[in-house]
Amino acid sequence: MQQVISFIIPCYASEGSVALVMDEIRSVVAQRPEYDYEIVAVNDFSPDHVMDVLREQAARDSRVKAIDLAKNGGRHNALICGCHYATGDFVVFIDDDLQCPTDQLWNLMAPLESGNYDVSIAKYPKKKQSAFKNFGSRLNDAVANWLLGKDKELKFSNFSVMRRFVKDEVIRYTNPYPYLSGLMLRATGRVTNVVMEERVRTIGVGHYNFKKSFGLWMNSFTAFSVKPLRLSTGCGFLSALLGILMALYTIIHKLMVPHVAAGWSSMMAVMLFLGGMILFVLGLIGEYIGRIYISLNNSPQFVVREALNVDQAAPEDKRVCPGTTD
Repeated sequence: MQQVISFIIPCYASEGSVALVMDEIRSVVAQRPEYDYEIVAVNDFSPDHVMDVLREQAARDSRVKAIDLAKNGGRHNALICGCHYATGDFVVFIDDDLQCPTDQLWNLMAPLESGNYDVSIAKYPKKKQSAFKNFGSRLNDAVANWLLGKDKELKFSNFSVMRRFVKDEVIRYTNPYPYLSGLMLRATGRVTNVVMEERVRTIGVGHYNFKKSFGLWMNSFTAFSVKPLRLSTGCGFLSALLGILMALYTIIHKLMVPHVAAGWSSMMAVMLFLGGMILFVLGLIGEYIGRIYISLNNSPQFVVREALNVDQAAPEDKRVCPGTTD
């Protein structure tokens, strides 16, 4: 009996490349007759004509599920949407720009086929991106190490495969701020890397600007841990302790050197430091409260405008039913 691999492709400004990605998926899967495939392509409110390409692909291949979102929610939300429609035994996350080395699929699958792991993630020794994005990746990785207890040697990338039960656990998360790396680690500890080379971008440009990168970083910072709040509590305690020590030092110094002049600049420095710490802590608390408020408002992760070649009963959440425009 054939096992099915579900390929989830978040699509944004990729009308010139997404069909090529699908063609490569077909040719690679054809190398292993014991596997069949389905492709879940999610149009994340792309400004180009990528949905027309997806309609064409869905019309000629019933194994292509084309999902059109009513608004842009970002890569992670689009992948969560795709997970709701994926029915395969294995689920592969892959980009729409040909940078993921699809020809290395079977190397990526090998740890899962061995039965030792539940999630396998491509690890690129050298990512082909700007210095700014490299810095952002390292910062995000450091945050994940601290907040999620991730192994320092484990790296996340856009090319990964998971078992179906991990996908089923991922879609149980219904809040509007999904962070897939954290959801995977929450579902299983059997996660590994497979080293491979990332391809050079030949079509299109990257779309992760500073705003999107910062939003993703905030998701990782606040979604699955209260450690930032504990850190702010520790900073507040240290600031208060520093204030007490400064007060004791000022009193003792005044007693020992009575003619010393009061220091206006030092007082202002302390006030600015303490004021900055207070605003930082309040802002962090406000971020948590704001996300709680939005979650309590039942804000959807995504809204589907149109869905092609899908089982109408596939998604369990009414907010993501095909054809709805909530």
